[in-house]
Amino acid sequence: MSYLVLARKWRPKSFSDTVGQEHVLQALMNALESGRLHHAYLFAGTRGVGKTTIARILAKALNCETGVTAQPCGECSACREIDEGRFVDLIEVDAASKTKVDDTRDLLDNVPYAPARGRFKVYLIDEVHMLSKSSFNALLKTLEEPPPHVKFLLATTDPQKLPVTVLSRCLQFNLTRLTPRLIRDRLVLICDAEGVEAEGAALDMIARAADGSLRDALSLLDQAIAYCGGKVEEASVSIMLGTIDRDHVSRLIKLIASGDAAGIIDVMREIDEQFPDYARLLEDLTRVLQQIAVFQVVGNIEAENGTSDEQLAEFAGAMSAADVQLFYQTALIGRRDLHLAPDPRSGAEMTLLRMLAFRPAQSMPGAAAPVAGGSSKSSTDSKKSAAAPVTKVMQAKSTARADTTRWQEPDWKELIPQLGLSGADRLLAGSCALLKREGNTVFFSLDATSESYLTRQRKDSLAATLSKHFGESLSVDISISDVALESPLQEESRQTDERVEAERAKLEADPNVKALKDMFGAELKTESIKLNNPPQSD
Repeated sequence: MSYLVLARKWRPKSFSDTVGQEHVLQALMNALESGRLHHAYLFAGTRGVGKTTIARILAKALNCETGVTAQPCGECSACREIDEGRFVDLIEVDAASKTKVDDTRDLLDNVPYAPARGRFKVYLIDEVHMLSKSSFNALLKTLEEPPPHVKFLLATTDPQKLPVTVLSRCLQFNLTRLTPRLIRDRLVLICDAEGVEAEGAALDMIARAADGSLRDALSLLDQAIAYCGGKVEEASVSIMLGTIDRDHVSRLIKLIASGDAAGIIDVMREIDEQFPDYARLLEDLTRVLQQIAVFQVVGNIEAENGTSDEQLAEFAGAMSAADVQLFYQTALIGRRDLHLAPDPRSGAEMTLLRMLAFRPAQSMPGAAAPVAGGSSKSSTDSKKSAAAPVTKVMQAKSTARADTTRWQEPDWKELIPQLGLSGADRLLAGSCALLKREGNTVFFSLDATSESYLTRQRKDSLAATLSKHFGESLSVDISISDVALESPLQEESRQTDERVEAERAKLEADPNVKALKDMFGAELKTESIKLNNPPQSD
């Protein structure tokens, strides 16, 4: 008999055997027990969290020969055939390969006919978001009012791609990622049942690497059993997954806490010899840093990666809470941007060195404290004396520059084209009305209807452009007002409207137009008036 992979062999066959998703299972079981059954269910969630499995169990619950029940017997012919994938009234469709509207119409042609053997004819459409727009349109009417003997079970990893018209016709359940602890407990149960000897630390690594997917975890366990020769050991699984030895992670944490950049480079050189996954290295660092932060607050934590309370206490005492937050955020950003680095190792190294570079000097071990006493005061006084001539020169230059400023109260509408602004920056400038200048600040008003144009980046860009144009440092203050002065764009729009109105009046007064209206009942389409040579804004 051929080997059956663990993911298929251990697929749950009843609601009680399903891992996690209690909020979904309880709702379905209550509906089955009370007989309040919807005609269409949508199961949404990431890969490997049980969407199709729960749908198949629901199909068994609907067609079990003992009756509609939340606990299908699993022994009758209907239950066995559904488990084996050969029940004639469970029609499974992979929407990823059946996207055409003709495929959907062929599928729906058999909807009116009664089930061949079961109580309900169940259509299970996997990855339903892959259907084409035409296919969704063909499905809509049937999905809204199917015959009483038909149930639709839809599964998707991307519910946002489904039309709202489909979503509104389904009872939607969102399946969540499984926690590493739930996955680990399931792996322990399976290893015991299969007679596989496995180290707890190895199963922890597999559970974390699965990223919330039990199916991925079982596939990794299959791989680990083959790789390790039947005994799942931490060292072998670490090499298989490209993960970093926990000792290396602990050493890096200590070196970061002590500010030892040279030591970090040495450890990274050792790690590189193991052909590691550097994204996972930064992920492991963030996980430990998060645990340190929690430990600093509550004094203990139930760590899932084997880090003991003693280690966490040591780490927590070596770093301030602010440092831990800084290191955590730096590691997160470094992991996100790792693909931008010349190579993964250099990207990871730079992330670790960035933690030290951005760490406040006063929190570094051995940082020199401020020196008190007469010698310090004398040194400070001499520095002030040496700096005095330079300060006077800078002040004189600043005064001369202010005296020669080129700012003169400009015509804002005429100035805008001279600034060289483009895109959204020019749109913001054109929507502003110039109020005044006080000191080095230029004040504008912006109509409330144009508030969406205002962002910090565009405001700073406008300030920089004005500073460059007038040869002095200027800042910009833009206030939102319901009753703002007329901006250049508003002035241009008003003038255009006035010109259109004038042209319309001229056409209305034209004797030829009057004659056409009188003779044929014609109507003047004023919206079709085109202006020649509209006034240019630049």
